[in-house]
Amino acid sequence: MSENRSDPPILEATRRRLTEKQADTVDRLTKAAVDVIQQQGYAGLTVRMVAAAAGVGTATAYTYFSSKEHLVAEVFWRRLLQSPQLEHAEGQTMTERVVATLRQVSLIVGGETELAGAVTSALLGQDPDVSHLRVRIGLEIRNRIAEALGPDPDIDVLETFEMLYAGALVRAGMGYGSYDEMADRIEKSVHLILR
Repeated sequence: MSENRSDPPILEATRRRLTEKQADTVDRLTKAAVDVIQQQGYAGLTVRMVAAAAGVGTATAYTYFSSKEHLVAEVFWRRLLQSPQLEHAEGQTMTERVVATLRQVSLIVGGETELAGAVTSALLGQDPDVSHLRVRIGLEIRNRIAEALGPDPDIDVLETFEMLYAGALVRAGMGYGSYDEMADRIEKSVHLILR
């Protein structure tokens, strides 16, 4: 697990520790961001619009989020942390564990086409706060894959699965298939790699 796994996402933002009231504000902003994306799409999303939908002043929203990319990346980070780490059953093969893990993380925004595209665009952004979150997200996913591979995983195999996951999500975000289709393709690829 990542070193930050013990910190509840509702009490921590990427820029600082939060009081309960601040955590509530950030939670309202992230929920409003999803609503705005569903209604306006990512291109129409602005921090000002999200702030208005959340009943928060624009300046307050910018206190927590440096950009719309940062806000959307935070939505994905929170969803990732809220998806429980899988408990693998005894007797499951390494392949079954890896497939289950990659399917789970691949479908975090599955079925939410607008949000999924927004997450892909946001995570590719250059905002320093997005870069910070991208590292945290990557470490969390890496740790989950490593756990699925078992003790002392082969680093080359681990990195292959990280690239497989990232590439599949970029392809889905670009519209080359749904997240469900990418999860199926990831499964086929895992079987090819771990034969």
